[in-house]
Amino acid sequence: MALIVQKYGGTSVKDTDRIKIVAEHVAQTAENGNDVIVVVSAPAGFTDDLTQRAARISDDPSPREMDMLLSTGEQISIALLAMALQELGHDAISLTGGQMRIFTDHAHTKARIQYIDLDRVKDELGNGRIVIVAGFQGRTQEHEITTLGRGGSDTTAVAIAAALSADLCEIYTDVDGIYTADPRVVKNPSKLSKISYDEMLELASLGAKVLHPRSVEMAKTHDVPLAVRSSYDTQTGGTLVVKTEALEKEYPVTGLACDQNAAEIVIYGVDDRPGIAAMIFNALADENVNVDLIIQSGVQNAKNDIAFTVPQNELKKTRRIINSLKDDVLYERVTFDDKVMKISAVGSGMVTGRGIAATMFRVFYENGVNIDMIGTSEIKISCIIRDEEGRKEKLMQALHDAFGLESIGENEDRKSE
Repeated sequence: MALIVQKYGGTSVKDTDRIKIVAEHVAQTAENGNDVIVVVSAPAGFTDDLTQRAARISDDPSPREMDMLLSTGEQISIALLAMALQELGHDAISLTGGQMRIFTDHAHTKARIQYIDLDRVKDELGNGRIVIVAGFQGRTQEHEITTLGRGGSDTTAVAIAAALSADLCEIYTDVDGIYTADPRVVKNPSKLSKISYDEMLELASLGAKVLHPRSVEMAKTHDVPLAVRSSYDTQTGGTLVVKTEALEKEYPVTGLACDQNAAEIVIYGVDDRPGIAAMIFNALADENVNVDLIIQSGVQNAKNDIAFTVPQNELKKTRRIINSLKDDVLYERVTFDDKVMKISAVGSGMVTGRGIAATMFRVFYENGVNIDMIGTSEIKISCIIRDEEGRKEKLMQALHDAFGLESIGENEDRKSE
């Protein structure tokens, strides 16, 4: 008997017909002799609708009340799925994050899981029940409801799998695996049969929306076996996220990602003295602003410029924080720009590969694109550019062709024969 954690996203439970299909698949997994825990999201579009309702009430709603509001969507899904399983003759029980005893910190709307008290879920599994858990949410020690941020249901599933040392964590979504690029953007992407934790973590954090970055980070830390599969075709193999890859890769680039949820902030004329950068980024960290790329220019006349990016939904908060630092930092001026996007190439083969950056920059040049910012790590190159109509599709296709990514799937197929 294996312990399997399955997670189903919003499109998988968007209506009662889809919930019945999910119930049949969960039931089959249990009938194969497995203990099953199912984590589900709110129905597709439900969280967005609630967010829009809140926006019509307040321009700056309380994070606590947003958690109270947004946590309701998952409760609809878990209750209906439990009912559907009961109709199929299976003993199932739905649990909210609080009932599951998922304890988090106090950072409303972006809480982090601290630990999970396993007594309740072990009792339910011991009684032969299928346990249906609300993703995306938890509770503080003071019984306050918290949410984990968008995509947090992935994190819930992996956290439960890690805590219980599950044999497998399956992420079911509306795509049948991880591709070299978004199939809705690139015409000839290859599906990957496997990808390393490190590569998947980079792609997820850079805009690929199949898995939430925190869930991949947690899977890597706790070595959780992770599979991404389609809830519309449960017979396909999907993609396995694995611990390591081959030392020498035929394709140095594994995938591309584009993030249009980026905003660029440039602080001009900052005094070149110790502690200024610390003052700026400590203030942002204190209010849980997620800073991504950071670039500091060379010193001229004892001053320099500092540029960085944040998610667009944190731009208003960032503007307030930076403006409040004017008297302490003594910068000359600052600009805030949300009309940018980040395009990234990722691959563990970049460590030994040559010419990756040159190829990427050449594609931008040939398409008349100027690069605002460049960020690199051992396995990624990210560029911030202007976000213009049709530019994403054109550049992603050109980069995909330039790196020959359409051949990765064919090569994997040949190796498996």
